[in-house]
Amino acid sequence: MSTVLFNNTVLRDGHQSLAATRMTTAQMLPAAPILDEMGFAGLETWGGATIDSCLRYLNENPFDRLRALKKAAPKTPQIMLLRGQNIVQYTSFPDDVVEAFVRANAAAGQDIFRIFDALNDVRNLRTAIKTVLACGKHARGEVCYTTSPVHTVKAFVEMGIELREMGCHSIGIKDMSGVIAPRVAYDMVKELKARVGLPVTLHTHDTAGLGAASYLAAIDAGVDAVETSIVPFANGTSQPDTLRMLALLDGHPRCPKFDTKKLQQLREYFTGVYKELEKFTSPANERVDSDTLIYQVPGGMLSNFRTQLKEQNMSDKFEQVMAEIPYVRSCLGWIPLVTPTSQIVGTQAMLNVKFGRWTNFSQPAMDIALGKYGRTPGPIDPSVRELAIKKSGQQTVECRPADLLAPRMSKLREELAAGGLPTDDEACVLHAMFPREFAALHKKSAAPAAASAPAAAAAAQPAPAAAPAVGAPSAPMAPGQVQHFVLTVGGVRKTVQVQEIS
Repeated sequence: MSTVLFNNTVLRDGHQSLAATRMTTAQMLPAAPILDEMGFAGLETWGGATIDSCLRYLNENPFDRLRALKKAAPKTPQIMLLRGQNIVQYTSFPDDVVEAFVRANAAAGQDIFRIFDALNDVRNLRTAIKTVLACGKHARGEVCYTTSPVHTVKAFVEMGIELREMGCHSIGIKDMSGVIAPRVAYDMVKELKARVGLPVTLHTHDTAGLGAASYLAAIDAGVDAVETSIVPFANGTSQPDTLRMLALLDGHPRCPKFDTKKLQQLREYFTGVYKELEKFTSPANERVDSDTLIYQVPGGMLSNFRTQLKEQNMSDKFEQVMAEIPYVRSCLGWIPLVTPTSQIVGTQAMLNVKFGRWTNFSQPAMDIALGKYGRTPGPIDPSVRELAIKKSGQQTVECRPADLLAPRMSKLREELAAGGLPTDDEACVLHAMFPREFAALHKKSAAPAAASAPAAAAAAQPAPAAAPAVGAPSAPMAPGQVQHFVLTVGGVRKTVQVQEIS
Protein backbone atom coordinates (compact mmCIF):
# COMPACT_ATOMS: atom_id res chain seq x y z
CA MET A 1 0.00 0.00 0.00
CA SER A 2 1.07 3.59 -0.61
CA THR A 3 2.28 6.01 2.06
CA VAL A 4 -0.56 7.32 4.19
CA LEU A 5 -1.35 11.01 3.75
CA PHE A 6 -1.56 13.51 6.61
CA ASN A 7 -3.90 16.50 6.53
CA ASN A 8 -3.19 19.16 9.15
CA THR A 9 -5.88 20.82 11.25
CA VAL A 10 -3.93 23.27 13.41
CA LEU A 11 -5.40 26.31 11.65
CA ARG A 12 -9.02 25.19 12.18
CA ASP A 13 -10.00 22.25 14.34
CA GLY A 14 -6.82 22.41 16.42
CA HIS A 15 -7.65 25.80 17.90
CA GLN A 16 -11.42 25.26 17.71
CA SER A 17 -11.03 22.21 19.94
CA LEU A 18 -8.52 23.66 22.40
CA ALA A 19 -8.80 27.45 22.30
CA ALA A 20 -12.44 28.27 21.52
CA THR A 21 -11.63 29.09 17.86
CA ARG A 22 -9.82 32.27 18.86
CA MET A 23 -6.66 32.06 16.73
CA THR A 24 -6.51 35.16 14.55
CA THR A 25 -5.42 35.37 10.93
CA ALA A 26 -2.40 37.41 12.05
CA GLN A 27 -1.38 34.54 14.33
CA MET A 28 -1.79 32.03 11.49
CA LEU A 29 0.08 33.79 8.69
CA PRO A 30 3.66 33.39 10.00
CA ALA A 31 3.17 29.61 10.15
CA ALA A 32 1.27 29.20 6.87
CA PRO A 33 4.31 29.24 4.51
CA ILE A 34 6.10 26.64 6.66
CA LEU A 35 3.01 24.42 6.72
CA ASP A 36 2.80 24.83 2.95
CA GLU A 37 6.31 23.36 2.53
CA MET A 38 5.79 20.38 4.84
CA GLY A 39 4.08 18.01 2.42
CA PHE A 40 0.66 17.81 4.05
CA ALA A 41 -2.06 16.60 1.67
CA GLY A 42 -4.33 19.38 2.89
CA LEU A 43 -4.58 22.21 5.42
CA GLU A 44 -7.90 22.58 7.20
CA THR A 45 -8.27 26.33 7.58
CA TRP A 46 -11.94 27.24 7.41
CA GLY A 47 -15.50 26.30 8.25
CA GLY A 48 -16.91 24.89 11.45
CA ALA A 49 -16.99 27.65 14.06
CA THR A 50 -14.33 29.84 12.40
CA ILE A 51 -16.80 32.03 10.47
CA ASP A 52 -18.82 32.75 13.62
CA SER A 53 -15.67 33.42 15.63
CA CYS A 54 -14.18 35.74 13.00
CA LEU A 55 -17.29 37.90 12.95
CA ARG A 56 -18.35 37.72 16.59
CA TYR A 57 -15.04 37.90 18.44
CA LEU A 58 -12.10 38.68 16.17
CA ASN A 59 -13.39 41.56 14.04
CA GLU A 60 -12.34 39.72 10.88
CA ASN A 61 -13.97 39.01 7.55
CA PRO A 62 -13.73 35.21 7.21
CA PHE A 63 -13.44 35.38 3.43
CA ASP A 64 -10.47 37.72 3.79
CA ARG A 65 -8.88 35.10 6.07
CA LEU A 66 -9.31 32.42 3.41
CA ARG A 67 -7.79 34.61 0.71
CA ALA A 68 -4.85 35.53 2.94
CA LEU A 69 -4.13 31.90 3.86
CA LYS A 70 -4.43 30.80 0.25
CA LYS A 71 -1.88 33.44 -0.72
CA ALA A 72 0.45 32.45 2.13
CA ALA A 73 0.12 28.71 1.45
CA PRO A 74 -0.68 28.38 -2.26
CA LYS A 75 0.61 24.87 -2.89
CA THR A 76 -1.33 22.85 -0.31
CA PRO A 77 -5.09 22.33 -0.83
CA GLN A 78 -7.23 24.23 1.64
CA ILE A 79 -9.97 22.28 3.44
CA MET A 80 -13.19 23.52 5.02
CA LEU A 81 -15.91 21.90 7.13
CA LEU A 82 -19.41 22.56 5.77
CA ARG A 83 -22.59 21.62 7.64
CA GLY A 84 -24.57 20.78 4.52
CA GLN A 85 -27.84 22.66 4.33
CA ASN A 86 -26.96 24.42 7.63
CA ILE A 87 -23.81 25.90 5.98
CA VAL A 88 -21.97 26.91 9.18
CA GLN A 89 -25.03 27.74 11.27
CA TYR A 90 -27.62 25.83 13.26
CA THR A 91 -30.63 25.87 10.94
CA SER A 92 -31.39 25.03 7.32
CA PHE A 93 -30.99 27.61 4.57
CA PRO A 94 -32.64 27.72 1.14
CA ASP A 95 -30.82 26.09 -1.74
CA ASP A 96 -29.91 29.39 -3.40
CA VAL A 97 -28.10 30.57 -0.23
CA VAL A 98 -26.19 27.28 0.06
CA GLU A 99 -25.21 27.49 -3.60
CA ALA A 100 -24.05 31.10 -3.26
CA PHE A 101 -21.99 30.23 -0.18
CA VAL A 102 -20.19 27.38 -1.93
CA ARG A 103 -19.52 29.48 -5.06
CA ALA A 104 -18.15 32.38 -3.01
CA ASN A 105 -16.01 30.02 -0.96
CA ALA A 106 -14.61 28.31 -4.05
CA ALA A 107 -13.85 31.67 -5.67
CA ALA A 108 -11.97 32.77 -2.54
CA GLY A 109 -9.65 29.78 -2.79
CA GLN A 110 -11.27 26.78 -1.11
CA ASP A 111 -10.22 23.44 -2.58
CA ILE A 112 -11.74 20.60 -0.52
CA PHE A 113 -15.18 20.69 1.08
CA ARG A 114 -15.86 18.32 3.99
CA ILE A 115 -19.66 18.13 3.81
CA PHE A 116 -21.68 16.58 6.63
CA ASP A 117 -25.17 16.55 8.06
CA ALA A 118 -25.75 16.30 11.80
CA LEU A 119 -28.37 13.57 11.31
CA ASN A 120 -26.51 11.76 8.50
CA ASP A 121 -29.53 12.61 6.30
CA VAL A 122 -27.99 12.61 2.81
CA ARG A 123 -30.88 14.69 1.48
CA ASN A 124 -29.38 17.62 3.38
CA LEU A 125 -26.05 17.17 1.54
CA ARG A 126 -27.38 17.10 -2.03
CA THR A 127 -27.28 20.82 -2.83
CA ALA A 128 -23.85 21.42 -1.31
CA ILE A 129 -22.31 18.43 -3.09
CA LYS A 130 -23.86 19.37 -6.43
CA THR A 131 -22.57 22.94 -6.16
CA VAL A 132 -19.06 21.89 -5.13
CA LEU A 133 -18.93 19.63 -8.18
CA ALA A 134 -20.19 22.43 -10.43
CA CYS A 135 -17.36 24.65 -9.12
CA GLY A 136 -14.79 22.01 -10.04
CA LYS A 137 -13.78 21.48 -6.42
CA HIS A 138 -13.33 18.33 -4.31
CA ALA A 139 -16.40 17.05 -2.48
CA ARG A 140 -15.60 14.90 0.55
CA GLY A 141 -18.79 13.39 1.89
CA GLU A 142 -18.59 12.91 5.65
CA VAL A 143 -20.13 10.03 7.60
CA CYS A 144 -20.69 11.19 11.19
CA TYR A 145 -19.59 8.32 13.40
CA THR A 146 -21.41 7.61 16.62
CA THR A 147 -22.55 4.62 18.64
CA SER A 148 -26.14 3.59 19.25
CA PRO A 149 -28.41 0.61 18.64
CA VAL A 150 -29.10 1.88 15.10
CA HIS A 151 -25.54 2.83 14.10
CA THR A 152 -23.61 -0.09 12.62
CA VAL A 153 -20.68 -0.46 10.24
CA LYS A 154 -23.15 -1.74 7.66
CA ALA A 155 -25.32 1.37 7.99
CA PHE A 156 -22.29 3.68 7.68
CA VAL A 157 -21.11 1.84 4.57
CA GLU A 158 -24.56 2.11 2.99
CA MET A 159 -24.36 5.87 3.56
CA GLY A 160 -20.93 5.87 1.91
CA ILE A 161 -22.46 4.22 -1.16
CA GLU A 162 -25.13 6.94 -1.28
CA LEU A 163 -22.44 9.63 -1.09
CA ARG A 164 -20.54 8.02 -3.95
CA GLU A 165 -23.71 7.97 -6.05
CA MET A 166 -24.18 11.68 -5.31
CA GLY A 167 -20.79 12.35 -6.91
CA CYS A 168 -18.44 12.68 -3.91
CA HIS A 169 -14.76 12.33 -4.75
CA SER A 170 -13.89 10.79 -1.38
CA ILE A 171 -15.40 9.70 1.92
CA GLY A 172 -14.57 11.04 5.37
CA ILE A 173 -15.24 9.26 8.64
CA LYS A 174 -16.00 12.11 11.01
CA ASP A 175 -15.56 10.93 14.59
CA MET A 176 -16.36 14.17 16.39
CA SER A 177 -16.53 12.57 19.85
CA GLY A 178 -13.27 10.61 19.61
CA VAL A 179 -15.03 7.34 20.44
CA ILE A 180 -14.21 5.17 17.42
CA ALA A 181 -12.35 2.12 18.71
CA PRO A 182 -9.35 0.77 16.78
CA ARG A 183 -11.11 -2.45 15.74
CA VAL A 184 -14.16 -0.54 14.54
CA ALA A 185 -11.94 1.88 12.61
CA TYR A 186 -10.20 -1.06 10.94
CA ASP A 187 -13.46 -2.78 9.98
CA MET A 188 -15.12 0.41 8.78
CA VAL A 189 -12.20 1.42 6.57
CA LYS A 190 -11.95 -2.10 5.13
CA GLU A 191 -15.65 -2.15 4.26
CA LEU A 192 -15.71 1.37 2.82
CA LYS A 193 -12.68 0.67 0.66
CA ALA A 194 -14.12 -2.63 -0.56
CA ARG A 195 -17.73 -1.58 -1.18
CA VAL A 196 -17.53 2.14 -1.94
CA GLY A 197 -14.20 2.21 -3.75
CA LEU A 198 -13.35 5.86 -3.03
CA PRO A 199 -10.43 7.32 -1.06
CA VAL A 200 -11.19 7.34 2.67
CA THR A 201 -10.01 9.83 5.31
CA LEU A 202 -10.39 9.26 9.06
CA HIS A 203 -10.90 12.33 11.25
CA THR A 204 -11.03 11.78 15.01
CA HIS A 205 -10.20 13.47 18.29
CA ASP A 206 -7.96 12.17 21.05
CA THR A 207 -10.44 13.09 23.79
CA ALA A 208 -10.75 9.57 25.14
CA GLY A 209 -7.18 8.56 24.30
CA LEU A 210 -8.22 6.36 21.36
CA GLY A 211 -7.32 8.68 18.48
CA ALA A 212 -3.76 7.61 17.71
CA ALA A 213 -4.50 3.90 18.14
CA SER A 214 -7.53 4.17 15.86
CA TYR A 215 -5.40 5.96 13.25
CA LEU A 216 -2.88 3.11 13.38
CA ALA A 217 -5.65 0.53 12.89
CA ALA A 218 -7.15 2.51 10.03
CA ILE A 219 -3.73 2.84 8.37
CA ASP A 220 -3.30 -0.94 8.58
CA ALA A 221 -6.74 -1.29 6.98
CA GLY A 222 -5.76 0.93 4.04
CA VAL A 223 -7.14 4.35 4.94
CA ASP A 224 -5.84 6.94 2.48
CA ALA A 225 -5.44 9.85 4.89
CA VAL A 226 -5.66 10.78 8.56
CA GLU A 227 -5.85 14.24 10.11
CA THR A 228 -3.33 15.49 12.64
CA SER A 229 -2.55 18.75 14.39
CA ILE A 230 0.52 20.30 16.02
CA VAL A 231 1.21 20.59 19.74
CA PRO A 232 0.04 22.49 21.74
CA PHE A 233 -3.05 22.60 19.51
CA ALA A 234 -3.06 18.78 19.39
CA ASN A 235 -4.08 15.78 21.47
CA GLY A 236 -6.79 16.03 24.11
CA THR A 237 -9.99 17.25 22.47
CA SER A 238 -8.05 17.98 19.27
CA GLN A 239 -6.45 15.59 16.77
CA PRO A 240 -3.34 13.54 17.56
CA ASP A 241 -0.06 15.42 17.16
CA THR A 242 1.78 15.02 13.84
CA LEU A 243 5.16 14.22 15.38
CA ARG A 244 3.53 11.76 17.75
CA MET A 245 1.90 9.93 14.84
CA LEU A 246 5.22 9.79 13.00
CA ALA A 247 6.83 8.17 16.04
CA LEU A 248 4.02 5.64 16.29
CA LEU A 249 4.45 4.80 12.61
CA ASP A 250 8.24 4.56 12.77
CA GLY A 251 9.20 1.44 10.81
CA HIS A 252 5.71 1.06 9.34
CA PRO A 253 5.73 0.58 5.54
CA ARG A 254 3.14 3.37 5.15
CA CYS A 255 4.92 5.93 7.34
CA PRO A 256 5.18 9.32 5.58
CA LYS A 257 8.29 11.49 5.72
CA PHE A 258 8.23 14.96 7.28
CA ASP A 259 10.97 17.37 8.26
CA THR A 260 10.95 16.95 12.05
CA LYS A 261 13.06 20.08 12.54
CA LYS A 262 10.38 22.15 10.83
CA LEU A 263 7.72 20.41 12.91
CA GLN A 264 9.65 21.44 16.01
CA GLN A 265 9.88 24.98 14.66
CA LEU A 266 6.12 25.00 14.20
CA ARG A 267 5.63 23.65 17.70
CA GLU A 268 7.74 26.43 19.17
CA TYR A 269 5.81 29.05 17.21
CA PHE A 270 2.37 27.68 18.16
CA THR A 271 3.43 27.41 21.79
CA GLY A 272 3.71 31.18 21.77
CA VAL A 273 0.29 31.51 20.16
CA TYR A 274 -1.20 29.11 22.70
CA LYS A 275 0.14 31.28 25.51
CA GLU A 276 -1.45 34.35 23.90
CA LEU A 277 -4.78 32.50 23.89
CA GLU A 278 -4.44 31.01 27.37
CA LYS A 279 -7.62 32.60 28.69
CA PHE A 280 -9.51 30.47 26.16
CA THR A 281 -7.71 27.22 27.00
CA SER A 282 -8.31 24.72 29.77
CA PRO A 283 -6.34 21.81 31.21
CA ALA A 284 -9.58 19.80 31.12
CA ASN A 285 -9.45 19.90 27.32
CA GLU A 286 -5.80 18.88 27.16
CA ARG A 287 -5.99 15.60 29.02
CA VAL A 288 -7.52 12.23 28.26
CA ASP A 289 -11.11 12.21 29.49
CA SER A 290 -12.59 8.73 29.70
CA ASP A 291 -15.98 10.25 30.58
CA THR A 292 -16.52 10.72 26.86
CA LEU A 293 -16.55 6.92 26.48
CA ILE A 294 -19.27 6.67 29.10
CA TYR A 295 -21.44 9.52 27.82
CA GLN A 296 -20.50 9.29 24.11
CA VAL A 297 -20.34 13.07 23.78
CA PRO A 298 -17.69 15.32 22.22
CA GLY A 299 -14.98 16.51 24.57
CA GLY A 300 -15.71 20.16 23.81
CA MET A 301 -19.29 19.58 24.85
CA LEU A 302 -18.12 18.09 28.15
CA SER A 303 -15.94 21.09 28.94
CA ASN A 304 -18.63 23.59 27.95
CA PHE A 305 -21.19 21.81 30.07
CA ARG A 306 -19.02 21.90 33.16
CA THR A 307 -18.79 25.68 32.74
CA GLN A 308 -22.49 26.16 32.04
CA LEU A 309 -23.64 24.04 34.94
CA LYS A 310 -21.35 25.97 37.26
CA GLU A 311 -22.82 29.26 36.03
CA GLN A 312 -26.32 27.97 36.74
CA ASN A 313 -25.40 26.61 40.18
CA MET A 314 -25.92 23.08 38.89
CA SER A 315 -22.36 21.76 39.24
CA ASP A 316 -23.65 19.04 41.54
CA LYS A 317 -25.99 17.89 38.76
CA PHE A 318 -23.24 17.10 36.23
CA GLU A 319 -23.59 13.32 36.49
CA GLN A 320 -27.39 13.55 36.23
CA VAL A 321 -27.23 15.76 33.15
CA MET A 322 -24.67 13.53 31.45
CA ALA A 323 -26.74 10.44 32.26
CA GLU A 324 -29.79 12.16 30.76
CA ILE A 325 -28.08 12.67 27.39
CA PRO A 326 -28.48 9.05 26.17
CA TYR A 327 -32.15 9.19 27.14
CA VAL A 328 -32.71 12.39 25.15
CA ARG A 329 -30.79 10.93 22.19
CA SER A 330 -32.95 7.80 22.23
CA CYS A 331 -36.15 9.88 22.30
CA LEU A 332 -34.90 11.99 19.39
CA GLY A 333 -34.05 9.08 17.12
CA TRP A 334 -30.45 8.42 18.26
CA ILE A 335 -29.12 11.49 16.48
CA PRO A 336 -25.32 11.85 16.33
CA LEU A 337 -23.84 14.42 18.70
CA VAL A 338 -22.24 16.99 16.44
CA THR A 339 -22.95 20.68 15.90
CA PRO A 340 -25.78 21.62 16.17
CA THR A 341 -27.32 18.45 17.61
CA SER A 342 -24.81 18.14 20.47
CA GLN A 343 -25.86 21.56 21.75
CA ILE A 344 -29.55 20.76 21.28
CA VAL A 345 -29.40 17.42 23.10
CA GLY A 346 -27.20 18.81 25.86
CA THR A 347 -29.49 21.75 26.51
CA GLN A 348 -32.57 19.53 26.60
CA ALA A 349 -30.86 17.14 29.01
CA MET A 350 -30.06 20.07 31.29
CA LEU A 351 -33.69 21.30 31.11
CA ASN A 352 -34.97 17.81 31.86
CA VAL A 353 -32.86 17.57 34.99
CA LYS A 354 -33.69 21.08 36.17
CA PHE A 355 -37.43 21.15 35.48
CA GLY A 356 -38.48 17.52 34.88
CA ARG A 357 -38.50 15.58 31.65
CA TRP A 358 -39.96 17.57 28.75
CA THR A 359 -41.55 20.14 31.08
CA ASN A 360 -39.47 22.70 29.21
CA PHE A 361 -39.27 21.44 25.64
CA SER A 362 -36.65 23.57 23.85
CA GLN A 363 -37.63 24.76 20.39
CA PRO A 364 -34.65 23.16 18.62
CA ALA A 365 -35.33 19.78 20.26
CA MET A 366 -38.97 20.16 19.32
CA ASP A 367 -37.93 20.87 15.74
CA ILE A 368 -35.90 17.65 15.62
CA ALA A 369 -38.93 15.70 16.86
CA LEU A 370 -41.03 17.37 14.16
CA GLY A 371 -38.55 16.48 11.40
CA LYS A 372 -37.48 20.06 10.70
CA TYR A 373 -33.80 19.10 10.76
CA GLY A 374 -34.30 16.05 8.58
CA ARG A 375 -34.72 12.32 8.91
CA THR A 376 -33.32 10.91 12.14
CA PRO A 377 -31.31 7.65 12.13
CA GLY A 378 -33.85 5.93 14.38
CA PRO A 379 -37.54 6.53 15.16
CA ILE A 380 -38.63 9.45 17.31
CA ASP A 381 -40.27 8.37 20.56
CA PRO A 382 -44.04 8.55 19.78
CA SER A 383 -44.94 10.31 23.04
CA VAL A 384 -42.23 12.92 22.52
CA ARG A 385 -43.36 13.52 18.95
CA GLU A 386 -46.98 13.91 20.06
CA LEU A 387 -45.89 16.37 22.75
CA ALA A 388 -43.97 18.38 20.14
CA ILE A 389 -47.04 18.46 17.88
CA LYS A 390 -49.24 19.55 20.77
CA LYS A 391 -46.91 22.25 22.08
CA SER A 392 -46.06 23.66 18.64
CA GLY A 393 -49.43 23.27 16.97
CA GLN A 394 -47.56 21.98 13.92
CA GLN A 395 -47.42 18.69 12.05
CA THR A 396 -44.30 16.71 11.28
CA VAL A 397 -42.16 17.39 8.21
CA GLU A 398 -41.68 14.34 5.99
CA CYS A 399 -39.87 15.93 3.04
CA ARG A 400 -36.37 17.42 2.90
CA PRO A 401 -36.73 20.47 5.17
CA ALA A 402 -35.13 22.85 2.65
CA ASP A 403 -37.88 22.00 0.15
CA LEU A 404 -40.18 24.12 2.30
CA LEU A 405 -37.90 27.18 2.18
CA ALA A 406 -38.37 29.95 -0.38
CA PRO A 407 -35.31 31.37 -2.20
CA ARG A 408 -33.70 34.23 -0.25
CA MET A 409 -30.82 35.70 -2.22
CA SER A 410 -32.87 38.49 -3.84
CA LYS A 411 -34.34 39.46 -0.49
CA LEU A 412 -30.91 39.38 1.15
CA ARG A 413 -29.54 41.81 -1.46
CA GLU A 414 -32.48 44.13 -0.86
CA GLU A 415 -31.89 44.07 2.90
CA LEU A 416 -28.20 44.81 2.47
CA ALA A 417 -28.81 47.62 -0.02
CA ALA A 418 -31.35 49.19 2.33
CA GLY A 419 -28.74 49.15 5.08
CA GLY A 420 -26.01 50.65 2.90
CA LEU A 421 -24.02 47.41 2.98
CA PRO A 422 -22.30 45.49 0.14
CA THR A 423 -24.60 43.22 -1.88
CA ASP A 424 -22.18 40.67 -3.38
CA ASP A 425 -22.56 36.95 -2.67
CA GLU A 426 -20.04 36.99 0.18
CA ALA A 427 -21.98 39.74 1.92
CA CYS A 428 -25.31 38.01 1.29
CA VAL A 429 -24.33 34.67 2.81
CA LEU A 430 -22.68 36.26 5.85
CA HIS A 431 -25.74 38.46 6.33
CA ALA A 432 -28.00 35.40 6.05
CA MET A 433 -26.18 33.60 8.85
CA PHE A 434 -24.87 36.40 11.07
CA PRO A 435 -26.76 39.63 10.24
CA ARG A 436 -25.86 41.66 13.36
CA GLU A 437 -22.24 40.55 13.43
CA PHE A 438 -21.72 41.22 9.71
CA ALA A 439 -23.28 44.69 9.95
CA ALA A 440 -21.12 45.52 12.97
CA LEU A 441 -17.98 44.32 11.17
CA HIS A 442 -18.75 46.43 8.12
CA LYS A 443 -19.33 49.53 10.25
CA LYS A 444 -16.04 48.97 12.06
CA SER A 445 -14.12 48.50 8.81
CA ALA A 446 -15.72 51.61 7.32
CA ALA A 447 -15.00 53.73 10.39
CA PRO A 448 -11.33 54.62 9.53
CA ALA A 449 -12.30 55.96 6.12
CA ALA A 450 -15.11 58.00 7.59
CA ALA A 451 -12.79 59.43 10.21
CA SER A 452 -10.14 60.58 7.73
CA ALA A 453 -11.70 64.01 7.30
CA PRO A 454 -10.90 66.44 10.15
CA ALA A 455 -14.53 67.27 10.83
CA ALA A 456 -15.47 63.62 10.92
CA ALA A 457 -12.48 62.86 13.12
CA ALA A 458 -13.58 65.42 15.66
CA ALA A 459 -17.01 63.88 15.90
CA ALA A 460 -15.92 60.27 15.57
CA GLN A 461 -17.29 57.86 18.12
CA PRO A 462 -16.13 54.29 18.81
CA ALA A 463 -17.55 51.81 16.33
CA PRO A 464 -20.65 50.08 17.68
CA ALA A 465 -20.10 46.66 19.12
CA ALA A 466 -22.01 43.68 17.84
CA ALA A 467 -25.47 43.53 19.31
CA PRO A 468 -25.70 41.21 22.26
CA ALA A 469 -27.06 37.76 21.55
CA VAL A 470 -29.64 38.00 24.27
CA GLY A 471 -31.62 40.93 25.57
CA ALA A 472 -33.75 41.44 28.62
CA PRO A 473 -37.51 41.06 28.17
CA SER A 474 -39.33 44.35 27.75
CA ALA A 475 -41.73 43.58 30.57
CA PRO A 476 -41.72 41.32 33.61
CA MET A 477 -42.57 37.73 32.77
CA ALA A 478 -45.75 36.25 34.15
CA PRO A 479 -45.53 33.04 36.17
CA GLY A 480 -45.28 30.09 33.80
CA GLN A 481 -44.49 32.30 30.80
CA VAL A 482 -41.72 30.96 28.56
CA GLN A 483 -39.47 33.14 26.41
CA HIS A 484 -36.86 31.94 23.92
CA PHE A 485 -33.40 33.47 23.64
CA VAL A 486 -30.21 32.85 21.72
CA LEU A 487 -27.05 33.22 23.78
CA THR A 488 -23.39 32.37 23.38
CA VAL A 489 -21.55 30.48 26.13
CA GLY A 490 -17.92 29.54 25.72
CA GLY A 491 -18.05 30.36 22.04
CA VAL A 492 -21.03 28.04 21.49
CA ARG A 493 -24.31 29.54 20.32
CA LYS A 494 -27.37 28.04 21.99
CA THR A 495 -31.12 28.47 21.87
CA VAL A 496 -32.55 28.40 25.39
CA GLN A 497 -35.84 28.91 27.14
CA VAL A 498 -36.37 31.14 30.16
CA GLN A 499 -39.40 30.43 32.29
CA GLU A 500 -40.69 32.38 35.27
CA ILE A 501 -41.31 29.91 38.06
CA SER A 502 -44.25 30.81 40.27
